[in-house]
Amino acid sequence: MKFFPLIWSNLSRRKVRTLFTVLSIVIAFVLFNYLSAVRVAFSMGVDVAGSDRLTLIHKVSFIQLLPVSYKQRILAVDGVEAATHTTWFGGVYQEPRNFFAQFAVEPEGYLDMYPEFLLSDEAKARWFGDRTGAVVGRSLADRFGWEVGDRIPLQGTIWRQRSGDTWEFTIDGIYDGAEQGTDTSQFLFHNAYLDEANSQGRGMVGWYLIRVDDSDQAVAVSSAIDERFANSPFETKTSTEQAFVQAFASQIGDIGAMMTAILTAVLFTILLVSANTMGQSVRERTSELAVLKTLGFTNPRVLSLVLVESVLLAVVGGGIGLGLSLFFISQGDPTGGFLAAFFVPPRDLAIAVGLIFFLGIASGIVPGIQAVRLRIVDALRRS
Repeated sequence: MKFFPLIWSNLSRRKVRTLFTVLSIVIAFVLFNYLSAVRVAFSMGVDVAGSDRLTLIHKVSFIQLLPVSYKQRILAVDGVEAATHTTWFGGVYQEPRNFFAQFAVEPEGYLDMYPEFLLSDEAKARWFGDRTGAVVGRSLADRFGWEVGDRIPLQGTIWRQRSGDTWEFTIDGIYDGAEQGTDTSQFLFHNAYLDEANSQGRGMVGWYLIRVDDSDQAVAVSSAIDERFANSPFETKTSTEQAFVQAFASQIGDIGAMMTAILTAVLFTILLVSANTMGQSVRERTSELAVLKTLGFTNPRVLSLVLVESVLLAVVGGGIGLGLSLFFISQGDPTGGFLAAFFVPPRDLAIAVGLIFFLGIASGIVPGIQAVRLRIVDALRRS
């Protein structure tokens, strides 16, 4: 700490240059955190998908429906512990841009399948007994200002009622997530209501969710289920929930690879900027370094002074960048609902901190070595 005034005087020698270098680092780490949050949002559910859950869809296409009678045949397969079904509704609330996921489900079975959805016993009882009731996730309720008891009209785009296109639901409860990353942007209602009121026929559902006794046997159970429905009018394709969610997210591209490529380019550019700043700073005080060596500063101490200066520059810029981005990310999804899970995982924060120190050391190591190799006589002669 006794050398801090010396380090600070070096950083403040060219205030404008130092300021712009710090701002460049700030922007880089703001971008790092935001891209991390976007990656999490687009791969939503992959990391928290249950290893003991399977997803069964129509073999031809995800949008093809399956008979509701398949449930009992699925439950008869060895290794299956529980099964339930869900159906995509695709309604419009007020206007098309208000997009959110709406599912017709079996209330008891769906909540048993997803224990990470936290709903009070009172709300469960209310929902189970209300045929036109619905429960919504906390983030969705906050987005539209919904409260328990509100009547919510949805305009049917896929499913239409015999009496018209508008479906009305009563919010019976608001569920929370047991852990960060749990999707709390869903709108869930009774499949029985959809089945009895729609004008397109009964007895068909979207896909099945299955829990197995042993997650190590998930692949074998998947094969056994698909074999049971082979050569039927509604053949199936079963996979682990994690594989299904990953495949769904990959339809828009490999988000992880794109984010990595962008961040690599940005951080490499900032490394060059920081290294250039430190290089200029060392060259400008050649004579001062020679004086320090004359006064007895050893080569390791000179190298340490340069590296501490470089790391301090990176820590200030990176710390401000991480702090600012975390503050704004904590305000929630900036798209108004499209990115339901918008947060920075602890792992990515740890990586960001590591990158800050790597940036500081990497940008200061070459100028530091140059300072170490500096000969006192040559430096004083040039001055």
